[in-house]
Amino acid sequence: MGKGRGCVPSKKRVPAVTEESPPITTTESDDSIQEPPSVLTDVKLKVFIVFYSMYGHVEGLAKRLKQGVDAVDGVEGVLYRVPETLSIEVLNQVKASPKDETIPVITPEELPAADGVLFGFPTRYGSMAAQMKAFFDSTGSLWQGQKLAGKPAGVFVSTGTQGGGQETTAWTAITQLAHQGMLFVPIGYTFGPGMFNMESIRGGSPYGAGTFAGDGTREPSETELALAEHQGKYMAAVVKRLAKS
Repeated sequence: MGKGRGCVPSKKRVPAVTEESPPITTTESDDSIQEPPSVLTDVKLKVFIVFYSMYGHVEGLAKRLKQGVDAVDGVEGVLYRVPETLSIEVLNQVKASPKDETIPVITPEELPAADGVLFGFPTRYGSMAAQMKAFFDSTGSLWQGQKLAGKPAGVFVSTGTQGGGQETTAWTAITQLAHQGMLFVPIGYTFGPGMFNMESIRGGSPYGAGTFAGDGTREPSETELALAEHQGKYMAAVVKRLAKS
């Protein structure tokens, strides 16, 4: 700083460019000028929707969840199936629905690429189906490196009856998320009046979307599907908010 002359500008500082400024010229080498990184405006945040479905009920919820995620600007839902553990012979015996082969099977190594995850599964005696548990059991390397820590996650379920585990299936799944360091995101009562609808049978809870399968012939109702779509939107909004922080 010179006496009485204020700050002396750096000789290497490039002046700001305005619409009226002439083009900047420099005699320095091109390597001395750092270009700003390009901004990829078409890159979207990813919410993985990872599910197991034997009779199609969870799959129906998953596809509606994706609609909700995709409705939020800047966020995209990606559907994945977990590996099947039963043989074709057993699946035929229990009359399982055909798999949607357009939905890829996920590997544990792909999970860290997600900005958020929604896990869906049917219940087996009040907790998740063995196929989903087997998938979680295969994520040991992710747990060891805490590669999923800090990622938001939610759950959605299908049960046979009203007392068959709509809430306990979600409760017991939270232990998997906790050990991975993931952030459990319930929907609470954000669905509004739809959470209090007593005019018809409705699956779902403050923990996440849900449906009743009955003997397997009942399909998810429009109210249950609307709740699933809401959960997708809600999770996408949370993922987007966390990405800005």
